[in-house]
Amino acid sequence: MPEHLSKQYDLELETIRTRVLQMGGLVEQQIRAAMDALQDGDVVRLERVIADDTKVNALEVQIDDDCQHIIVRRQPAASDLRMVVAVIKTITDLERIGDEAQKIARVGRDLCQGSRLPAPRFREVSKLAETAIAMLHRALDAFARLDPTAAVELAEQDLLLDQDYASEMRAQITFMMEDPRTISTSIDTLFLCKAIERIGDHAKNISEYVVYLVKGKDIRHTSLEEKKRESLGDAAQ
Repeated sequence: MPEHLSKQYDLELETIRTRVLQMGGLVEQQIRAAMDALQDGDVVRLERVIADDTKVNALEVQIDDDCQHIIVRRQPAASDLRMVVAVIKTITDLERIGDEAQKIARVGRDLCQGSRLPAPRFREVSKLAETAIAMLHRALDAFARLDPTAAVELAEQDLLLDQDYASEMRAQITFMMEDPRTISTSIDTLFLCKAIERIGDHAKNISEYVVYLVKGKDIRHTSLEEKKRESLGDAAQ
């Protein structure tokens, strides 16, 4: 990012970037905590994940307020404006990831209080979650390093995550058809998987905002080949 005559301005921009990464670390921690508590059948920890979503929401409000102040006081242009816009979009996706982590905890709580998720199915759900968490971590790393090439990798990972989600959905439908007693647990499992699949979508979005920030190109709703072309093109000013 360019340096400015005003050191305070540079500090303000760097501060919002740092707080985005802080928020990202918190939501990543929330997902892991929800999955670990589900595996252990720990309702108390699941309740804590549900309650801690307020911390994610508070960070979104604080960072958004900081961005509004920068817009009003600094009237950013070019790459500075793209930075502020990218931050606002990123924290929106992070807040929604936090919501999905809360959904995982809520469903997990219901499962723990009723019939536990069978170990083989938990392994499949956990596999989906690890993929989504890895995508989120990669997206945040790309944001920290201003690396637009990550968008291609995450788009490819998101396709694989979607395929794994569809496979698990087919498996759960088969279980319900073969044994109606599994319907309740299967529906909860599908809710878990859908929340995880949505986390992957939001992580992919964040990587696309990095391309917009660095390249000045909006690659949302484009094909994988177009993403590759734009991610590897010349940077914008």
